[in-house]
Amino acid sequence: MTTSLARRKFLIASAAGTALIGAPAFIRNASAAKDFKIGMFYAIAGPAANLFGPTQKACAELAVEQINARGGILGRRVQLLFANGDAAVADATKSAVRMLLEDKVDFFLGSHNSAVREALVATIKARVPYVYTPIYEGGECSPNTYVIADTPRQQMETVLPWLHKKAGYKSVYLIGNDYVWPQVTNKYAKGIFKKLGVSVLGEEYVPLGAPNKFEEAVTRIKGAGPGLVLITLVGGDNVNFNRTFAGFGLDKNILRVSSLLEENTLLGIGAESSNGLYGCMSYYSSVDTPAHRAFKTAYRKKYGDKAPILGLIGVDTYAGVKFVEAVVTKAKANAAAKVKSAANGITFASATGTMTMRNRHVDKDMYLAECKGTEFQIVETFSNVKSGQTCA
Repeated sequence: MTTSLARRKFLIASAAGTALIGAPAFIRNASAAKDFKIGMFYAIAGPAANLFGPTQKACAELAVEQINARGGILGRRVQLLFANGDAAVADATKSAVRMLLEDKVDFFLGSHNSAVREALVATIKARVPYVYTPIYEGGECSPNTYVIADTPRQQMETVLPWLHKKAGYKSVYLIGNDYVWPQVTNKYAKGIFKKLGVSVLGEEYVPLGAPNKFEEAVTRIKGAGPGLVLITLVGGDNVNFNRTFAGFGLDKNILRVSSLLEENTLLGIGAESSNGLYGCMSYYSSVDTPAHRAFKTAYRKKYGDKAPILGLIGVDTYAGVKFVEAVVTKAKANAAAKVKSAANGITFASATGTMTMRNRHVDKDMYLAECKGTEFQIVETFSNVKSGQTCA
């Protein structure tokens, strides 16, 4: 989720941390701490905190509890150390420096936007392995970096041909937030539309947290009359757009597919605005597998009636922690070369089953879901979909 402003802030902030990060490795290795420390960046405070933060933290802590019940990682108790991944880039890099030099973390886990990811990768400089978990635009091949996230190929190659076969749409309108993930996702989607013979009638991007409720955009869509709208809006923008879209009555004859539509967002959209709305991701709480039933039982047992609502952004932190356990156990260390060797082809637990890492990304099952009120009904499962990434 990169912007030029974020890049400038990162360059300013990282200057102070560069000298510290360049310190000799023995400074970090001097500690004889027994705990295996994972430095986790997630939405503690900021625009995404209320929507994603509670489930990000809850799912990661459940994974840690399960690992520690089995004796930890290489006999060491796992400890999560938290920092705000929804913070300004400058603040996130300062937290990474502190975690490296003072806390001496063994692994980083990130559930945040791409601007923060790029800043952390540049700050960490591959000194400690880093796993990135939320849905993203693809292309992250930095050394000692691993990705759990859904990629554009895994989403678009599944849902767009399926809906075309089902509904026969001949034209599409694209709307998203103005940053790298929507832009790259839509670039990938346009290649698929070209192969399907689908015309792109319009493409527009709005700043995150747009001040209006999308009346002008929906008016343009109404005038264009597409058969499908591809939505790459996030959080509150996704909610406001879909409410306005349905308010104009367009849900009666125009299909929609949203690339980041999880349980909290659907609740915000509401049953009255979800007709004809689809999504395709690697997780929905309605997925019915033995592993998922066991996961939800454990989740409810730990958190009870106060359990945060489950969604993709949260359960991917669970998979991220499980990846850390699997890869470090196999490598018998967290050294970069050993982790890289252990990671390729490794299978590890997720909320719904297992995932396999190849090319430092994950092959996974993808689920196409249709909104029924404020719930997701799984209408198609695509097994073991390749990430489309080629990191060495």
